[in-house]
Amino acid sequence: MRRKLNAEERGMGARWTAERAAEWARTVGWACGFNYVPSTAVNTTEFWQADTFDEPTIVREMEWAADIGFNSCRVFVQYLVWESDPDGLLDRLRRFLGIATSNGISTMPTVFDDCAFSGRQPYLGAQDAPTPGVHNSGWTPSPGHERVVDRGAWPSLERYVTSVVGQFREDARVIAWDLYNEPGNAGMGASSDPLVEACFDWARGAEPTQPLTVGVWTPDLPELNALALRESDIVSFHNYGEPPALRAEIDELRKHGRPMMCTEWMRRPESLYRTHLPILKDGGVGCYAWGLVNGKTQTHFPWGSPEGASEPESWFHDILWTDGSEYDLDEVAFLKRTLIDGE
Repeated sequence: MRRKLNAEERGMGARWTAERAAEWARTVGWACGFNYVPSTAVNTTEFWQADTFDEPTIVREMEWAADIGFNSCRVFVQYLVWESDPDGLLDRLRRFLGIATSNGISTMPTVFDDCAFSGRQPYLGAQDAPTPGVHNSGWTPSPGHERVVDRGAWPSLERYVTSVVGQFREDARVIAWDLYNEPGNAGMGASSDPLVEACFDWARGAEPTQPLTVGVWTPDLPELNALALRESDIVSFHNYGEPPALRAEIDELRKHGRPMMCTEWMRRPESLYRTHLPILKDGGVGCYAWGLVNGKTQTHFPWGSPEGASEPESWFHDILWTDGSEYDLDEVAFLKRTLIDGE
């Protein structure tokens, strides 16, 4: 079998050396944050569109996050909003970075995403209201599955990647770039792999000073995992399992000799702050739990919850109500002791 070429061998700029990645990790320190969608947004289109970009809510929720001790966040950017309003999207992302940084919170933007809980392709304008009882009922992918496999759409996708990454290539408010969330999800399988590879090439062409990564998220896509680990400057992964599974994955991925970030974790009852955060902190693994405020994405319901489901006995994700009060007082107290007091 012909060996796959890495980015440098394809003439698309060099992957960071392990030494450069280690120096970056020493500079930024341990990142501990959350995946963020404003509580008033049902998906990334509603997050970033001009008419629904809810700056007051973002300001308020970032202040709450800082009060808990979080120092970083991961956000999903929507291609379709950029296609419709490129300058506006960049301006709103710039404003978001300013709000986050004013609260001591860095940002990891995520450029593409195959997750499609709604079963719809992304669309502009008013977004569907949440379906009662359903986890993430309005979530749409970016750029949309049809564009992923349509090479005719790729010139515009390339302009999007180089525009967004290029605009913020030297911005210290951006901690890293997650180029593609869960490629292959929602039935896409290996058909997303070519776009993943192209994303690395396009982003490296913009010459960012921040590292690039795509996360390992499922053992069912071994070729994707090999591609992500071969191209990423830092290793990232998702792990919603119990403590032994988290420890095992950290031990396995540490063999690659690069800084690590767990960009998705925390689902009750299997993956908890009390049991998992010490593992991540002691291992020097940056981490982004899912989510912050219980809002229109309804991720306090579990995956696969049916329409009309009653309120869960235990929240699946998220830690705050929309008024900023804690879902679990002891949980937030633990976070403050760990993140602020350094216990």
